[in-house]
Formats: sequence, structure tokens, C-alpha cells
Amino acid sequence: METNTEMKLKDFESALKSLEEIVSQLEGGDLALDRALELFEEGVKISRFCNAKLEEAERKVEMLTRGGDGRLTETPFTAEDAGEA
Repeated sequence: METNTEMKLKDFESALKSLEEIVSQLEGGDLALDRALELFEEGVKISRFCNAKLEEAERKVEMLTRGGDGRLTETPFTAEDAGEA
């Protein structure tokens, strides 16, 4: 059976949304200490997951931007690259 955190770690976007919800609850300040600690712990796990996903994406981008000689080729990212012409 999946834990609550595991269910939220399906993809980066859903994990980030869950993390935002946790931060909002913690900022509200009207939680019992035990519940606040549970949410904080869950937030740390989600944060680590998001960080790992970002690092993975960075490695993929780096691999895609290496030149034939193996060196990184710096290419500016523009709105056209994102399909936002």
C-alpha cells in the first residue's frame, strides 16, 4: 500500500503542488505540533524528490547540448525554442 507521500510523488508537477499545499498549511499556524511536524517531514521528502527531478532534467539538457567534441555548447534559450513565437 502506498503512503501519502508516495502517492504525491508521481511526477514533478503534482509533487510541487503538494509541497505548496503543505507550505500553506504550515504558514496558517493553526496546526497541532505533531501534525505540523508530520507535514514538515512530508514536505522535506517531497522537496528532495523535486530536487532530484530537477537535477535529472538538468543532466538531460546538458547531454543534449554537448557538442560533437564532448564539450558543452552554450545556446541561448528563446521564446521560439519553447514554441511561444
